Amino acid sequence: MCMGDAIRVLVLGTGQMGSGIARLVHEKQGLTLAGAYARRSARAGLDIGHAIGLEHALGVSVSNDLASAVEQSLPQVAIQATCSHIADAKSEIEFLVDRGVAVISIAEQMAYPACSSPAFAEAIHRLALSRDVALVGCGINPGFVLDLLVVALSGVCADVRAINAERVNDLSPYGPTVLESQGVGLSPQAFEQGLASGKVVGHVGFPESIQLIAHAVGWDIDRIEERRQPIIARVARVTPFVRVEPGQVAGCLHTAVAYRGDHPVITLTHPQQVHPQSEGIATGDRIQISGTPDVRLAGSPEIPGGLATCALAVNMIPHILNAAPGLHSMADLPVPAAMLGDARRRLRNRGS
Repeated sequence: MCMGDAIRVLVLGTGQMGSGIARLVHEKQGLTLAGAYARRSARAGLDIGHAIGLEHALGVSVSNDLASAVEQSLPQVAIQATCSHIADAKSEIEFLVDRGVAVISIAEQMAYPACSSPAFAEAIHRLALSRDVALVGCGINPGFVLDLLVVALSGVCADVRAINAERVNDLSPYGPTVLESQGVGLSPQAFEQGLASGKVVGHVGFPESIQLIAHAVGWDIDRIEERRQPIIARVARVTPFVRVEPGQVAGCLHTAVAYRGDHPVITLTHPQQVHPQSEGIATGDRIQISGTPDVRLAGSPEIPGGLATCALAVNMIPHILNAAPGLHSMADLPVPAAMLGDARRRLRNRGS
């Protein structure tokens, strides 16, 4: 197979997630970090290497202008790491797809966009078909632990009655945006006020994970009930971005239950907090399928969300370039593996 030039990758976002993705792209054989786009004006003009925490310059500048970034980088694929919601992500995704760039988004709602934005999902699918490119939403959660892994485990079942999955994770590696969305550092009263105002959202992506699972196994879901509760610290907990005193909120316990009729069939639980081990709480991931046969899988500590999301997004590059045109979910595409060799070897019938 003719290997050709390295796969050209444009990364959108230079925060913690975007920078981690960009560093990994830079490290991988067969990929080239062709460009970076940042929403923050302060990043414009910075060398990409310095912007993402490398000690050396890469000779390419970060741009605040997506059109300019695409024109200069000529990417085959873009990884979007700028936001969580489709309302914030759609203009960037539409722009990229319209210009024939394949897209991997870590925006949580892009894991199954037909759930929250069916009109957008249909429109972007049609646009991708017309431009002969593919796009997918991925991440550790949603996109893997509480949905794709559940779907894979259900493959050994002749019948499934109910699914219960839980992810207990540590928020301390995350930046201010994520911590604020979980209410970390607030008083219990301010947490409730944040829920009411929409400032505190808990986990973004439960409806998407539920609908991804349901679509894969063939269930029609009648309703989803969600509940968010504050996790109150009993001891002080400190991260680089916040200090949580006893009595303040250390995180959010978020639960979603999906029903078929009056029967709960999917229950997803996600207690997120900073330094749970400070109060003897072990992180971990757990999946239990009640069916024929029953299936149980558990592991501790958690699969680290930040590192794993970066790796998953980069490991999906060959799969999205190989995919048929259109909008995909992670359940539609081959399960990604660690990309330890030349990324170009995984491309089918391509010379680049």
